[in-house]
Amino acid sequence: MRVLILGAGKIGRTVAKLLTRTGDYSVTIADAEPAALARVEQKVPAANRQLLDATSFELVRKAISEHDVALSALSFHHNPLVAEAALVEGRSYFDLTEDVETTERIRQIAERAVDGQIFMPQCGLAPGFISVVAYDLSKHFERLDAVHMRVGALPQFPTNALKYNLTWSTDGLINEYCNPCDAIVHGKRREVLPLEGLEHFSIDGVRYEAFNTSGGLGTLCETLDGRVASLDYKTVRYVGHRDLAAFLVNGLRLGERRELLKEILERAVPVTFQDVVIVFASASGWQNGQLTQIVDARKVYNQAIDGENWSAIQITTAAGVSTMIDLFAAGRLSRRGFVRQEEVRLDEFLSNRFGAFYDTSLSPKLVWDYDSPAEAAE
Repeated sequence: MRVLILGAGKIGRTVAKLLTRTGDYSVTIADAEPAALARVEQKVPAANRQLLDATSFELVRKAISEHDVALSALSFHHNPLVAEAALVEGRSYFDLTEDVETTERIRQIAERAVDGQIFMPQCGLAPGFISVVAYDLSKHFERLDAVHMRVGALPQFPTNALKYNLTWSTDGLINEYCNPCDAIVHGKRREVLPLEGLEHFSIDGVRYEAFNTSGGLGTLCETLDGRVASLDYKTVRYVGHRDLAAFLVNGLRLGERRELLKEILERAVPVTFQDVVIVFASASGWQNGQLTQIVDARKVYNQAIDGENWSAIQITTAAGVSTMIDLFAAGRLSRRGFVRQEEVRLDEFLSNRFGAFYDTSLSPKLVWDYDSPAEAAE
């Protein structure tokens, strides 16, 4: 299968690395910056490289026409143009966006898809894998009560006041901290404020905090609407980060000047490749008349691939979308239109060669007499 990756940043390069090392994919990675393509040549020599202006519809369309699948690893505001170009060429489309408005535009584009053509946004970590995990947990109850999703990409060795290092898209981080957040509260869908809902918890003896951020729920609010009393997503950080982030976004009102906030963060907060990704999901509901809770907790660390160190956020995000592309290539996804992350079963995801990067559960494996109470009743 021929895959076009638009965007030669940290995630685009990692996806190219994972796909090309299998020998099953012909990968072209396109970017407007020659320096970014030079890094691809050094780090992923098996990938083809193409200089491309992603703001030109005709150029993007032509590039997509020469491939079977288009993956946007660009900033979210480019995605609707890429999706429209994929639609015109009859090619399937994947992206990594956490932006709610962009995802809705992709859904509208997907309504015009032809047979065999799918549009699957949000194929990363959160949204992405966390939705697969959370939905799997939700199916183990006769009656569902609450689903909570917590995800964080953190430095292993925090040294600054924020206790944070940049590990992925700064634009995406600012979106998470500034945009309204979807949730289900007392059985009703609503928007809650970012940086609110502060809570604390521990994993492996380490204290963390979590707070509302935008985009991480993906389409689960829609999928579980009417079935759950409480559903939310929060970002995980080391204790103390939220107060400083709220000071920047709200106290100094830099949420109203996002380009300035981006410049400040990128000048002052270092990037790190020594990170850890925390995935923590819980669901509660009634089993045999008793209120019960199930938890799925995972930690993924940075690791070496072919002798080179790759960060945990690179690995988890790239593994998420690579798994979905792999399942599509194998004919395991829906054959037309918009595809949600939660349509993929957790066991199928983890058994995939790319999904196996997530097979690091800290929780004992649960064994059921059947797939789940919900599925057994069907």
